[in-house]
Amino acid sequence: MIKAPIALFVYNRPLHTQRTIEALQKNEFASESDLFVFSDGPKNGAASDKVMEVRKYLGGITGFKNVTIYERNENFGLARSIISGVTEIINKSGRVIVMEDDLITSPYFLRFMNEGLEFYENEDKVISVHGYIYPVASPLPETFFLKGADCWGWATWKRGWNLFEADGAKLLYELISKKLTLEFDVNGSYAYTQMLEHQIAGKNNSWAIRWHASAFLKKKLTLYPGKSLVQNIGLDESGTHSGTSNNYDVELSKNPVKILKIELAQNDNALREIEKYWRSCRVSHPTLFRRALSIIKKIFAIFSNG
Repeated sequence: MIKAPIALFVYNRPLHTQRTIEALQKNEFASESDLFVFSDGPKNGAASDKVMEVRKYLGGITGFKNVTIYERNENFGLARSIISGVTEIINKSGRVIVMEDDLITSPYFLRFMNEGLEFYENEDKVISVHGYIYPVASPLPETFFLKGADCWGWATWKRGWNLFEADGAKLLYELISKKLTLEFDVNGSYAYTQMLEHQIAGKNNSWAIRWHASAFLKKKLTLYPGKSLVQNIGLDESGTHSGTSNNYDVELSKNPVKILKIELAQNDNALREIEKYWRSCRVSHPTLFRRALSIIKKIFAIFSNG
């Protein structure tokens, strides 16, 4: 099996970066994987010390096949950094696993990413593999597909990333003209369309909402695990664009997630569970739901540290 390179995007959170790296080092495929770290430049003088602290830590990373560090001289912001970094690595390697500096992974995350990339490499309907799944109430299948793409620990191939459309206005026009906004918003339970509108208006610079919309409009599928292999630790007000929330806390899978042949179609039952999760947040805890929705918009805007 070809081990996909890992692209890790970091900025000015040394403790989060360290926890992310340490979790990746515990993955069984880590020593066989090339790690490429993209360290964004500081936005201003106030950010410089933390950026330098992160870079000092990065210089001592071990446990991977090779480690390459890109130190940006200027501040790209996360959207530009991810788009350019993913494009660079995928053009060289044909596939990539994408991480950010606030994601803790199960020891079986890299196995799932690599096995998913291998299993579905020649399946045009599948655009990506994703490691996180919401803490829904009911058990989910071992693996399943949802339409679109996602951004908390993911992997794709060049053929998938080639479908990324950077022009949000084009994406919104197609969603509206094809009357797909209700479906795109998971039956009105999640404000994806509004996030895209805000990106167009310059209220955010989200790469993630454009990646999701690009995949959704092409009717492409993303493979998910039934038990999460990723935990986000960035919802602690440490990121420039994040607040606090434990709504997305999950228990990481203690076992490998098996990739078996399943129907190449969206799992509507799984999607309904996610919809119910969002609606239950809204009904049971309206204030928390509004806060959570605000946070997730910010996450999609520039994830959590751009």
